[in-house]
Amino acid sequence: MTEYLTKETFLEKVFNFEKNKEWKFEGEIPCVIDFYADWCGPCKMVAPVLEELSNEYEGKLNIYKVDTEAQQELAGAFGIRSIPSILFCPKDGEPQMAQGALPKHQLEQIFKDVLKIA
Repeated sequence: MTEYLTKETFLEKVFNFEKNKEWKFEGEIPCVIDFYADWCGPCKMVAPVLEELSNEYEGKLNIYKVDTEAQQELAGAFGIRSIPSILFCPKDGEPQMAQGALPKHQLEQIFKDVLKIA
């Protein structure tokens, strides 16, 4: 199940950008963060796909959502200009950002390539 993040939970579960200048992932398993807004059409298209993937990959990765309207500081910290923007955070290594409503097969390919999840 996807989990909604606030700035506080983001700092704790993903990356504490107030404490660290360099990227340091705080999670136990890789995660995907969907930066969205309620009024965004493409965001509504990708939401059920991410929900489905969160069930299929349960225990292998976490899928989080950040409402860019409610969490403007978080959106600003990652330079979110267009939505949906999806941040892929591997357990080790640098995160990667993708933009737009990606289809399921493309998301699964990124899970393999970036997050190293089969």
